[in-house]
Amino acid sequence: MTGKTHLIGGIAASLAVSYGIGESPFIITTAGIVGALLPDICHSGSRIGRQFPFLSKLINLLFGHRTVTHSLLFLVLISLITDQIFSDDLIKYGLLAGMISHYLLDMATHNGIRLFFPLPIVIRFPITVKTGGRIEKFFLSILTLVCWYYIFKYIAWFYL
Repeated sequence: MTGKTHLIGGIAASLAVSYGIGESPFIITTAGIVGALLPDICHSGSRIGRQFPFLSKLINLLFGHRTVTHSLLFLVLISLITDQIFSDDLIKYGLLAGMISHYLLDMATHNGIRLFFPLPIVIRFPITVKTGGRIEKFFLSILTLVCWYYIFKYIAWFYL
């Protein structure tokens, strides 16, 4: 999936989580954006990979693309790190929501992800889509509608 789809997917997921737990969306959604882009730190051409080129190239050299940073192991690691750094669980919820949305979107591609890294098992959905293709653009449209849905729910929540 493209960075744009991951970004909107992370926003949609974090808005849904913040609404579900009854918290303000600002912290969770900001963290969700970071979480949605974070797994692609292993790809030097990604948005986050271009921001941290040395780290990106190092992770890719050691592990490859869509391996450790697209795994349950990485989710647990990020969860533990956020517990140590932040006293507020909202940041952790947003990061994990964004990361999980990233994983799900990449599982919809032919290459899939190594969810159970270090095991060499590739996880993908039975029906996959071409990155940047028409079906991905359709997913992007649906995710955008999900974002608007939660934004309108928040507006109604604050004003009604």
